[in-house]
Amino acid sequence: MQWMVWTTPTALFFATIALILVSMTVWHELSPSIERRGFLPLSTTRGDRLFIGLLSSAYLHLAWVGITDFPVWVMTLICVAWLIVIIRWG
Repeated sequence: MQWMVWTTPTALFFATIALILVSMTVWHELSPSIERRGFLPLSTTRGDRLFIGLLSSAYLHLAWVGITDFPVWVMTLICVAWLIVIIRWG
């Protein structure tokens, strides 16, 4: 099958997402999360905040690529910071 090329950045992206999911699973088993309310307008657990952070990062990347000509790695750094903020204070 030649319909998809697995480049190094693509493999690193999926490996990173898998590592995040495994890490969150282990963290939940060692220290179960409780729902809390941060700056998001709903009560969330760590997993909820991870999902919200990853989903919003995907939309931010799509907007970045569609609207600007700046390098994608700039938005990647912004999204990593955004994900940390969401998980910590969301």
